[in-house]
Amino acid sequence: MAASPYDQPGANVVFWGLVGLFALGEYVVRLRSHFNRRGGRSERWSFLVVIVAVVGGLAGALALAQRQVATIISGRWALFVVGLALMVTGIVIRHWAVLTLGRYFTVDVRVEPGQTVVESGPYRWVRHPSYTGMIVFFTGLGLALSDWASLAALIVLPTAGLIVRIRSEERVLLDGLGEPYRRFAATRRRLIPGVW
Repeated sequence: MAASPYDQPGANVVFWGLVGLFALGEYVVRLRSHFNRRGGRSERWSFLVVIVAVVGGLAGALALAQRQVATIISGRWALFVVGLALMVTGIVIRHWAVLTLGRYFTVDVRVEPGQTVVESGPYRWVRHPSYTGMIVFFTGLGLALSDWASLAALIVLPTAGLIVRIRSEERVLLDGLGEPYRRFAATRRRLIPGVW
């Protein structure tokens, strides 16, 4: 069987470059969050759930791709290119959401005194666009790995962790922001416009 597209020299550089860009972006997000810590932290456990789900999904996906459990045979290069495009799109959406929240963005769940509900940028369409960006990135990564089982691992595990996080985060936001957040939530889906 021919090597997967991400194993080819030029494609390999682009693929791992985007993975590195995502990792660097996550480091910057955490660093930025460190300086935005106003208000009391409401909980930390859901962040750990997300970390375990994402690391598990990544480790599982890479192992499955190496073992070629369910290798994508037909249209590999087209799906690889679509995967790269989704990876870029996911990074852009995630960082657009983080920048839009500005000083209110933290990786742990907290509400700052005087915090308002942000309804601009990607928050016009969904309540948690930074998580949407992550899911789009992982979907692209799964396609770029050229393995259906890897794609499933990268969609299911991180998304499950993010759903746990969303449930916890929304309770805190509703308690901390009250009626303005309730009105905001009533007009937007959580992750995908018109779906959920």
